Amino acid sequence: MSIRILGTGSYVPEKIVTNDDLAKLVDTSDEWIMQRVGVKERHVSEGETAADMAAKAAERAIESAGLKGEDIDLIIAASISGETLSPTVAGMVQKKIGATCPAFDVNSACSGFLFALDTAVSYMMRGYKNILVIGAERLSKLVDWTDRSTCVIFGDGAGAFVIAPGDGYLSSKLYTSGDNSVIEIPSFGGSSPFYKADLKHPYIFMDGQETFKFAVNKIVEDIKEVTAAANLTLDDIDYVVTHQANIRIMEFASKRLKVPKEKFVINIDKYGNTSSASVAIAFDELNRSGRLKRGDKIVMSAFGGGLSSAACVIEW
Repeated sequence: MSIRILGTGSYVPEKIVTNDDLAKLVDTSDEWIMQRVGVKERHVSEGETAADMAAKAAERAIESAGLKGEDIDLIIAASISGETLSPTVAGMVQKKIGATCPAFDVNSACSGFLFALDTAVSYMMRGYKNILVIGAERLSKLVDWTDRSTCVIFGDGAGAFVIAPGDGYLSSKLYTSGDNSVIEIPSFGGSSPFYKADLKHPYIFMDGQETFKFAVNKIVEDIKEVTAAANLTLDDIDYVVTHQANIRIMEFASKRLKVPKEKFVINIDKYGNTSSASVAIAFDELNRSGRLKRGDKIVMSAFGGGLSSAACVIEW
């Protein structure tokens, strides 16, 4: 048993922060950010939590699937920026949408949504029927807004799929290396008088050059591997939906894979890096554009902290 995607949804906060806005906070410019990252603007929460955004994306996915909240029998959310460890983002979404099903979170940073989707496939094989998979992030609360190397990259948002039994999940791959020297994302340290924490990075830390190399290598390696595992060639792939971290990463991957850039779904200019939400948001935009046709083959690929990466091939 495999899956099919019944519906997709996404949501971003109303507040837009442009590159010119950031130039008032740090030593940067629109030209500098566009050349190095490819972000023109990003959406930033002024009060909505990751769970609030997740619920709105979920409602749109459920509506797209022609279902109601009570029809969902499992919720899996990927997030590194929930307001609380408990209740989970998934648990809060469950209440907000009127579901009564089990709900839990997974965490694999920017690869989290694809880890959650792969987990949902396993639950589908156990008899679950309508599963809600979400990626939701409020990264603006984890960013050092005085560090121009990171604050220009990230944005807030959420994306969601509703999946059901089908035959559209053709192959997948998950990867983790357990390395914190390239990317590190902090958690609240608490105030224990007994724990002597060495908090090197109180905000998101990222070694840009090493992240870039890891990302390009993993996108190329993972996409080749899952495409071959699905008994397809790269020429058979209709669309490539990758994590939106840096426009140059996607351009390098396109050249090395020899897959036309036109097949890559790109929206980093509008939203920046929304971590676990980015693949789901990009896929929802592709779906709602009307370009998808029954039988299209789509590769999804993500990479990020952990270090982690994930990829899969689906048939629409």
